[in-house]
Amino acid sequence: MTRIILASGSKYRKELLERLGIDFECISPDIDEDKLKKTIKDPIELSKELSRLKAQEIFKDNQDALVIGSDQVCFYEGQILGKSGSIEKSYQILSTLSGNEHILATAYTIMHKEHILTNVNTTKLKMKKFDGEFIKKYLSLDNPIDCAGSYKLELYGIALFSKIETTDHTAIIGLPLIELSLDLEKLGISLLSKG
Repeated sequence: MTRIILASGSKYRKELLERLGIDFECISPDIDEDKLKKTIKDPIELSKELSRLKAQEIFKDNQDALVIGSDQVCFYEGQILGKSGSIEKSYQILSTLSGNEHILATAYTIMHKEHILTNVNTTKLKMKKFDGEFIKKYLSLDNPIDCAGSYKLELYGIALFSKIETTDHTAIIGLPLIELSLDLEKLGISLLSKG
């Protein structure tokens, strides 16, 4: 049995990876994301590099394991919209995205012995046009201050959208399980083998 580590402290990614029915543990990497955001302006490259650095940080002390690092970047008109950290900032983000289209880039990197695999999923999302009262009502329901883009699509956030174009809806939540499951199987990991 290969030891598997999810290099993340995210409860969302943990819940997602549990859907593959594999045994794994979570170790949160210590990465200065803000420093990297100042040097890499391309959001797709940023998500890939952050996922790689997270995996690398945990892999260096766990080289017997298969390590999965992941990151998600929300961007709109060249501007990266990170986790807001507050209801006020989330209100500003959703006001900006109202009626507009934005992109989520969700990347993962798998490190295992001589293998390093990186994949990125891009999802195009269009929000409905809504007013400030609607935003306030939504924020009171989901409190999405810990989510890129300030919404939880898997909960009440679905009401914000008019169109979503994606190849993998789990990428929107934080980990593209379809692509990830295919890569894990290529590396000999048996899915639905927990226990």
